[in-house]
Amino acid sequence: MMRRMTYIAIIMAAMMTGLWSCTEKTEIPTDMNGNGTTNTDSFQIQMTHPVPNQYFSEATEQGQVVRIEYESKDYTRDDRPAARKPAYVYLPYGYDESRQYDVVYLMHGWTGTAEETFETLGGAQKNILDWMIQQGDCKPVIVVSPTWDKDNRAKDWGESCEEIAVFHNENEYENDLIPAVESRFSTYAETTDRAGIVASRDHRAFGGFSLGSVTTWYIFEHCFDLQRFFLPMSGDSWHVSIFGGQTVPEQTAQFLASVVQASPYGTDNGFHVWHAVGTQDARFYQTHNQAMACMQLTDVFTPHNFSYHQREGGQHDYNSVVEFVYNALPFFFPPEAGQSFTRTSRISDVMNDPAFGNWGRLIFPVDEGYWSGETLEQLRLVWYNYIDPDKTVEICNYLKAHAGSVFLDIYTEAEKQDDPQKRNTGLFFFRGNPGAPFAVCNAGGAFAYVGAMHDSFPHALELSKLGYNAFALIYRPEYAYEDLARAITYIYDHADELGVSASGYSLWGGSAGARMAAVLGNEDYLQELTGRTDIPQASAVIMQYMGYSMVSSQDAATYACVGTNDGIASWRTMQRRLQGLSSLGIPTEFHAYDGHPHGFGLGTGTVAEGWLTDAVRFWEENR
Repeated sequence: MMRRMTYIAIIMAAMMTGLWSCTEKTEIPTDMNGNGTTNTDSFQIQMTHPVPNQYFSEATEQGQVVRIEYESKDYTRDDRPAARKPAYVYLPYGYDESRQYDVVYLMHGWTGTAEETFETLGGAQKNILDWMIQQGDCKPVIVVSPTWDKDNRAKDWGESCEEIAVFHNENEYENDLIPAVESRFSTYAETTDRAGIVASRDHRAFGGFSLGSVTTWYIFEHCFDLQRFFLPMSGDSWHVSIFGGQTVPEQTAQFLASVVQASPYGTDNGFHVWHAVGTQDARFYQTHNQAMACMQLTDVFTPHNFSYHQREGGQHDYNSVVEFVYNALPFFFPPEAGQSFTRTSRISDVMNDPAFGNWGRLIFPVDEGYWSGETLEQLRLVWYNYIDPDKTVEICNYLKAHAGSVFLDIYTEAEKQDDPQKRNTGLFFFRGNPGAPFAVCNAGGAFAYVGAMHDSFPHALELSKLGYNAFALIYRPEYAYEDLARAITYIYDHADELGVSASGYSLWGGSAGARMAAVLGNEDYLQELTGRTDIPQASAVIMQYMGYSMVSSQDAATYACVGTNDGIASWRTMQRRLQGLSSLGIPTEFHAYDGHPHGFGLGTGTVAEGWLTDAVRFWEENR
C-alpha cells in the first residue's frame, strides 16, 4: 500500500507539472543564432536529415515482422502475478540463422501498444528499415517493439507512469524480454544470462519515444551495462523529479553522469546516447534542457559518447520518430567495417576494391587525364562544378552494397574480344520499384571521357529513391551513340528479367550526354541506330547544359535546364531549340539558372537545386 501511495503522489506531481511543462524552462546559453552552446567547441546541436520519400513505399527486398509472446509479471504489484506479454520482432530481408545480427529495442509512447512501432503511419517504420538495409545505409538489424504494459492495452497517464517506472524492476528487460527474443533469434548473445548479455552489449541498442524515452532513461539508470547504445526520443530522465530534465537539468545531468562513472563501460567509446527531439515538440524543453546540461559535463559526456539531435519543425509524433531512427541506425550499426567508404577513402582503393571485380575501374573515368584527386572528397572532373563529396561517398557505398547486381554488361564476351574497347562500357543499375519505368542517364565529358560520378550516377541514384529504375551508362566517347543504342536495346530485351517496364522510359543527359539523349530520343535516329522498329520512342528527354540545335517533328518531349553563365553551352541556344520543338506541338519545359556555370549536376546547395524534381514531373506528365 505504501508503494501504491508513493506512485499516486508521483503521478499527481506529474500531472501538475504537465500543466506548465511546455512553457516554463531553464535558460541555457545560446549563440547569436539562437543555437545552444556549451563550454567546449566540440559539441554542437546536429539537425537530422529527412527520410527519402521512396523509403515510405515498399522496398524490393522486404523483411518480416513476427509476433512472439513471453512470460513476465505485473511488476507494479507486490505479489507479482504472472503476465504473458507480446513483442513484435522485425527480421531483415534474407534473415539467416547462421548469421549474427545487431538488435534494437524500441519502446512506444503513452497510449501505445507493442504493435505501434510497425503499424503507425501505415507501416512506415518497417518500410524504412527495409529500404535502409536494401540501400546499404546500415547493417541488417533485428528491431523489437515490446511494451511496458502488463496486458498490452492503452492506459491512462497515471497507470502508464507506474508501469514505465518498473519495466526494469527485477529486470523484466534483462530476465524476461531479452532472453525471449535473443534465445529465439540469432543475435550476438552467445547465452542469455547476464554474462552473455553484457558480453554482447556492443551489438544492442535501447530506445523509445515520449514515455518510451523516459523508459529509456530508466534503462540507462538501472541496466546501463546491457547495451552500448541509447536512443531517447522526446523525453527526459525522471530520477531526480518528474520532468526533471526540464525543471532541474543540472541535477539530472549530474545524476546521469554518476551512472556513467559507476560503470566499467563508462568510457568515451563504451556507450553512446543519441538524444533527439523536434524543434516544435511539446516536450522540447524536457529534452533540450537536459541535453544541454549533459554537454556541460565534459569530464563525463563527450562527442564520442553523447550527441544531441533536432528535427527542424518536428512535432511530438511518429513522423519525428521514424526520422530519428533513420538517422541513428547508421551511426549505431554502420555497414560492416571495411565495406563502407568515407570522404577520406582513396579513389584507387575504391576502384580496386575486390567487391567490384573487373568493373571497379569504370566507376571513375577510364582516361585518367580528365580527373584528379587522391581521395573521394578531393575528386575533380574537367568541365564540372559543384561536385558533392557526400554524394560521391553515398554512391560508392551504394555500389558496394549492391555489387552483386549493380553492373550489367551490354556487350557479349565475343564482342569484347573482337573490340577490346567495348570492355570500357556497361550499365550501372540503380533499382527502384519492380515494374516501374526506367531512365537511362548519360554523363557528359565532351565526348572525351565519361564524368559519371557527377553527371549520371547521382541522377540515377536519386531517381531510384523516387521508385524509378535508373541506369547510368558508361560508354566509349568515340562511339557514344552506338553504345547508347545498344544499352536501350539491352534493357528493352531484358525488361522482364530486370523487373522494369519496357514502356514510358526516359533518356537523361548532361553536356555531351544530353546530345546523346536528344539524338536517341528522336524516333528516326532510334530506329536507325538500333536497327529495330519494335522499340518504342522515349516518352521524354531530359537535357542539361548542351547547345544542341537540331529540331525535328520526330523528337521526344524535352525538358532542358542550363546556367546563364555557362561558357560552353549557351542558354539562348537551348531556349531557341525548345521554342522550335514547341512550335511543332512537342511538349517542352525550359529553365535557366541565373549566374550558374557549366556542369552543375544535381545542383545541391545552389539555385538549381530541385530541378530533378521538376524534370521527373515533366516525365510523368508525358509518359
